[in-house]
Amino acid sequence: MLDSLITSKTRLKLLIKFFSNPKNQGHLRGLADEFGESTNSIRKELNNLSDAGFLLKIADKNKIDYHANINHPFFSNIQDLIRKYLGLDKLLATVLDRMGNVHDVALVGDYARGIDSGKIEVQITGFELNEEYLDTISEKLEDLIHKKVIFKIQDHISDPEALLLYHTQD
Repeated sequence: MLDSLITSKTRLKLLIKFFSNPKNQGHLRGLADEFGESTNSIRKELNNLSDAGFLLKIADKNKIDYHANINHPFFSNIQDLIRKYLGLDKLLATVLDRMGNVHDVALVGDYARGIDSGKIEVQITGFELNEEYLDTISEKLEDLIHKKVIFKIQDHISDPEALLLYHTQD
């Protein structure tokens, strides 16, 4: 879907990296290593996204760190688009549908760090949760979003890099 609209695989990887979780940041060599691509292709796309105002540069000694510009007028639109591309909207709707008294749903692991690895890890907190339902929906979600989905029910969200997708107001 989105990869037919954004034909540059490098640009799509960067958008996933920075817009799936606005806390994510990276620098040229680290991103090249992470994506397994040349620094030239990464540099070109970083410059394009920075020039358009989607990414901000922060100079740190002899390297430049990049992160999403959350004040850009299209930030929330791009973030929504990326989250839909990853299937996070369908995942969240499915979990909240019949899961019970859900308090938090958080994305952890690779996707929380902006790495499109094909394995989505989700931590869920709440009371009287229907754990059997998770087993049922895991396979359905995998077919729907074409990614492996791993759910973990926990007392609290334990991953410091977690991306909170849902939180009830107490």
